[in-house]
Amino acid sequence: MKRRKVVIIAVNEQGYRIGSSHHNATISDEVVDKMRDLHEDQLIGYRRLAKMFNLPRSVVQKICNYERRAQTPNRWKKVVKDEIED
Repeated sequence: MKRRKVVIIAVNEQGYRIGSSHHNATISDEVVDKMRDLHEDQLIGYRRLAKMFNLPRSVVQKICNYERRAQTPNRWKKVVKDEIED
């Protein structure tokens, strides 16, 4: 039996999914925020953050430099998602 679930996702100005609501995202928005806070407030380096979060150093560097995951939601969109129940 299928069950429908309404999910709220963040989209940018063009209407594309961004952040942890993007279908290819593997890092949550909470982890991204925590990583940036640690880097900016406590001056923790990329290598140490990479070990703390078990991520490649280059990914941590791009996130902390706002080269990745730097978009802010323009609006929120409701999407209906089908779930299969056993």
